[in-house]
Amino acid sequence: MRVLVVNAGSSSLKLAVVDDDRTTRSRTVERWDGEGHLQPVQEFVEQAGGADRIDAVGHRVVHRGPRHRRSTRVDDDLLEYLASIEDLAPLHNPRAVAAMREVGKVVQAPEVACFDTSFHADLPIEARTYALPREWNERWSLRRYGFHGLSHAYAVRRAAAVVGERPQDLRIVSCHLGSGASLAAVRDGRSVDTTMGFTPLEGLVMRTRAGSVDPGLLMWLLQHGGVALEELSEVLEQGSGMRGLSGTSGDLRDILQRRADDADARLAYAVFVHRLRREIGAMAASAGGLDLLVMTGGIGEHSPDVRSDAVSGLGYLGLALDRAANAKATGDSDVSAGDAVARTVVVTASEETEVARETARVLEGTPG
Repeated sequence: MRVLVVNAGSSSLKLAVVDDDRTTRSRTVERWDGEGHLQPVQEFVEQAGGADRIDAVGHRVVHRGPRHRRSTRVDDDLLEYLASIEDLAPLHNPRAVAAMREVGKVVQAPEVACFDTSFHADLPIEARTYALPREWNERWSLRRYGFHGLSHAYAVRRAAAVVGERPQDLRIVSCHLGSGASLAAVRDGRSVDTTMGFTPLEGLVMRTRAGSVDPGLLMWLLQHGGVALEELSEVLEQGSGMRGLSGTSGDLRDILQRRADDADARLAYAVFVHRLRREIGAMAASAGGLDLLVMTGGIGEHSPDVRSDAVSGLGYLGLALDRAANAKATGDSDVSAGDAVARTVVVTASEETEVARETARVLEGTPG
């Protein structure tokens, strides 16, 4: 099946054609204006051989809300539902809906919405439940949804193949580390815990997001610090994390370049690594131990420093890196030391492969 994969980011649009698990063409439109901006889609489809050569379209959607646990066909009812829950992922879900509407004008093929939350849909009840009043949880469908599921699902499967095992036979911690970052604990091939929650703000320190913060601190800022709700929301999403701590763009490359002479950059990096190391330990506990640590995403794939500094404090989990292998890792690589009890594998992120697989599964009627 030849699938056009559409990934609408907060400002960009990523397009790819995946043919039987192989990406044959891809393009990133750095500035996509959303609904009404047809030209980039038309150009890409024409360059890929035309709309009549596309069998299906798969869309990455960040938040599924409480209704849809698995990937599902796009229709008017789904579009209306996704518009109704856009406040759960205001930077991404409205853009995904816009992409569905625009692509549908160019390609007359079945479309499937593939949710980043689906991989975590079956979290154990103790892992997904917030300790809030039962009535609140039920009334508003409050739970830990988790995110980056498409990336985690692909990375777990690929990393297990690199070490010659099946995901079902391993206790795995998957690290998706990029501008947004999250971890997943995987046991028996299923996500059993993750660091993000009801929204993508929970968990690790990220490029511009604070990650987990004491809710009492946030209430104090609102009640006594003179911070308006709109300002707090903006700062937590766009002005915190490594950007807020360092005063830079928050891009890890900027942090690493400046940290030798910049105390703020050093602190930002130290906080990021501390939280990462701590949460890897927590996810290993949820997985019941650790056989395989997976590093993916822009940082996970391309930063030997982060991989080394995170693992250096986790020897008690059986982790150790081969210094030379870690330094030169490109593509899918086992960077473990020869005597490491638990393996560490770097995987090139391929959400488009997972979206294409999910799209084919839904249209072929294969169970999830």
